[in-house]
Amino acid sequence: MSELHLPWLELSVLLPLVGSIWVSLLKNRDQARTHSIVICGLTLLCAVGEWFDFSSLGTFEAHDHWDILQMLFHRDVFVIDELSAPLLPLGALLYLTTVMTTLRTKINRFSFGWTLISEAILLATLACRHSWLIILLLTVAIIPPFIELRKRNQNTRVFVFHMGLFVVLIITGQFLVPDNATAANPPILAGCFLTAGALIRSGICPLHCWITDLFEKATFGTALLFVTPMTGAYAVMRLVFPIAPDWALQSIAILSLITAVYAAGMTLVQRDSRRFFCYLFLSHSSLILVGLEMAKPIGLAGALCVWLSVGISLLGFGLALRSVEARTGRLSLDTFHGLFEHTPFLASMFLLTGLASIGFPGTIGFIGMELLVEGAVEVYPLIGLAVVVAAALNSIAVIKAYFHVFSGKRHTAAVSLGCRPAERITILIIVVLIIGRGIIPQPGVQSRYHAARALLDHRNNNDEASRNKHTNYEADHTPLGQSQSTVINHE
Repeated sequence: MSELHLPWLELSVLLPLVGSIWVSLLKNRDQARTHSIVICGLTLLCAVGEWFDFSSLGTFEAHDHWDILQMLFHRDVFVIDELSAPLLPLGALLYLTTVMTTLRTKINRFSFGWTLISEAILLATLACRHSWLIILLLTVAIIPPFIELRKRNQNTRVFVFHMGLFVVLIITGQFLVPDNATAANPPILAGCFLTAGALIRSGICPLHCWITDLFEKATFGTALLFVTPMTGAYAVMRLVFPIAPDWALQSIAILSLITAVYAAGMTLVQRDSRRFFCYLFLSHSSLILVGLEMAKPIGLAGALCVWLSVGISLLGFGLALRSVEARTGRLSLDTFHGLFEHTPFLASMFLLTGLASIGFPGTIGFIGMELLVEGAVEVYPLIGLAVVVAAALNSIAVIKAYFHVFSGKRHTAAVSLGCRPAERITILIIVVLIIGRGIIPQPGVQSRYHAARALLDHRNNNDEASRNKHTNYEADHTPLGQSQSTVINHE
């Protein structure tokens, strides 16, 4: 296996983990916020260094240089490949921007120590290829939001039921997976358990109500950090995609498509801003699953592009909505608030990121949505039509929400509602990513298409190796006098 030039992966995990201990010891909340920003910034630099280092190797997968865990356990624990390489910088960017945009009025409600622990868990999950360790990390990631819900004296039954069911299903499914499982030799029962668990974590209808419950009861930042990395989709790609046959993947795509259209329709009738964002996110994450399960190069490449574009755009969209809430409180979408004159930067970010999420021309999401639709049409034309319908409904909902929040009347405020410097920096970073990757999309699209081809080739190579192993076994155990060609023809 190829080796990175520096231990980027271990540094990306250890920095926020050690930083969480340091931040927890600080009594001053302003200092805790400042130190958390520095730690998240260093973590982002390590994640970006990992991506560039991996890209320079020109290989499918690689592990750390001076891999201490490999020396201790005699196996590769942290391994990245073409799927996870850009997801680590995206996850680190998510945490950095969320911490930067946390205003002083909210720092007493937002736990910086647990946030850094969550970042370490997320980056370890994205840097992991071992199935059981991925399941362990996904399970541990449930603890920080659960603790916050308990501290806020909120009812946790909905969250605990769905996450408990997710853990039981995914552990049972992985326990039933044999060592020789491939897409050509799929373990049907194990695949059903793994798929059900991963879809619950992804919020596929009808088991999606835990996401709306989390957004209503937890702080906006914690809920955003828990769902936006789309670890459910990552679990599908790591645990289900390698062993599921094509017909099973297409069945998952159909369920995801139903969820995407349903959630897009629900965004149009929401009166609460958080529920609106929740259904908008569900629709987009389900569209990503549609492309991931097509098992076709174009559709898979489109889904990988949309994964990155939606991660960036909905991150900005959610942060804009969170910043507005920090100034005005929970927003109702059945009236007009007229906040544009007070927060023009946030209004611009809200509109730009919302349009980028639905694939507006000139933004980061345009090419990805085109590839996703083309890949869906290649499998079945009606699926492509449903993807277009979901995107159209989402676009109407975004524009409608923008008018309700930022226009309609003149808002009177006793204090200034303008953006703080940290918020302006965050807005500029996200705008550069959205517009820059929209104007020059070729490098990103080429990288994601290459990753899609590599993932499909890796899946097919595993199937071929399994078939060859089975054929060789039959040939070695052929009774005397029986022709080897008979066995091969029988296979």
